[in-house]
Amino acid sequence: MKKNFIPTIDISALLKNINSNRSRQIIKNIEKACAEVGFFQIINHGIAKKQIQSICYVGNKFFKSSEKNKRKLAPKKWNKKNKNIYRGYFPNDVNGKEGLDIGDTKVTKKYAQKVKNQYIEYLNLNKSINQKSVKSISQYFDNIFILCEILFRSVIKIYKEDTFISKKAFSRLKTLSTLRLNYYPNQSKPVEISKDDGVALGCETHVDSGIFTVLYQDKRGGLQVQNRKNKKWYNVPFNKKALVVNTGRALEFLSKGKFKATNHRVLWNKTERMSIPFFFEPSYDFKMNTSFLHKSKIDNYGMIYEKFLNKSLKKFVEYKR
Repeated sequence: MKKNFIPTIDISALLKNINSNRSRQIIKNIEKACAEVGFFQIINHGIAKKQIQSICYVGNKFFKSSEKNKRKLAPKKWNKKNKNIYRGYFPNDVNGKEGLDIGDTKVTKKYAQKVKNQYIEYLNLNKSINQKSVKSISQYFDNIFILCEILFRSVIKIYKEDTFISKKAFSRLKTLSTLRLNYYPNQSKPVEISKDDGVALGCETHVDSGIFTVLYQDKRGGLQVQNRKNKKWYNVPFNKKALVVNTGRALEFLSKGKFKATNHRVLWNKTERMSIPFFFEPSYDFKMNTSFLHKSKIDNYGMIYEKFLNKSLKKFVEYKR
């Protein structure tokens, strides 16, 4: 197995100055990784190890709490008392894993009622999670969002000098980005047997919807990515200093297919496993138009991202709500 199929990129210079000579080389490395693999790992990414440990602690504590406590945050499908449909907790009888989907933590109840968008929901985390842990979640969301903005500006830099046009695509409160805490319990049976190679899976083969997904996976690993050319599967190795980044369907669209969304899956593991993906999704009213990257003037037409996401989510069983 090719050890370096998933490249590792040190992005420290990028965090300091996106216009430096060193950053230009980093951006070339990111471009190559996105175009050829669709996955890469980043080190020196600015998210403190202590903060990652904190968010893992919050996740483990929540998933090990009572079913009654967890369902306080469940969408209406699993808790008739709640009004939320998209955000919140889903149980492991859905697809073999439990999850907690958290939208922009800056969204207030008042703002959600004002916007009336299906994906902009206020989730009162305090129902199930203590105040210190809620603060940890908010801080992690803020920092990972900033990191994703820098990565997206790097992609824009490939095409244009003005990287701050990223603000046209991503606006806090309007963003459909999701921080998900995933917990894989001791699964008694796989959720799918791969049609490609007959391997037992703990998470089905899929691609993601957004621009980037930035993931922390624990030392149990299990994440695999498919080589687009030979269709073989490669492990994404655990690196305690790294976060895993992959491209999604929105970036594939905006780049006219240059940066394709890449198939990935999780192997069936009989021991419990935690992963924390952050799905970096544009604002719900962002116009999905290839002129965003490819023309000097951005055309103000195209499908809004909300509808683009609607089509993507129909493929995922946990979103059939």
